Amino acid sequence: MTPITASDQPFFAETRRLFDYVSAHNFDALAALCDDDFGIVDLGPSGENIMIRTRAEWENWFRTLFAKLTEMQATTDTDITDYKALQMADMGYSVVEFCQNLRVGGQVGRFQCVTTIIWKKTSQGWQESRWHVSLLSQNWEAEAA
Repeated sequence: MTPITASDQPFFAETRRLFDYVSAHNFDALAALCDDDFGIVDLGPSGENIMIRTRAEWENWFRTLFAKLTEMQATTDTDITDYKALQMADMGYSVVEFCQNLRVGGQVGRFQCVTTIIWKKTSQGWQESRWHVSLLSQNWEAEAA
């Protein structure tokens, strides 16, 4: 699938920022964009689902994840391959198909996923209110030289 690099659909820029903040391990920027009223279901480094119910759990999850990825000298990037969204006055949602690429130790893991993101309008702008990701497939291969 060809990655989508630009879209005029609602929340696309915010979604791209979510992925970029994760890639950069930018906890503060990610935390400001995410409110996650009802927690999240995220994807762990091995492809497992992680249920996070509270803001304290959310903060612990991302601080720990970013530290682990940094310690492993791992890098990530994300290709959005399909994107659909609906926006109402104060809420909306997007459904995003993406491939998250995890590079570590000369290997690259490709995680094909779909996520549903609930967005809400706040005084700070649009914020993620709920994230639920599902892993569709994964494969590991030697990274091209």
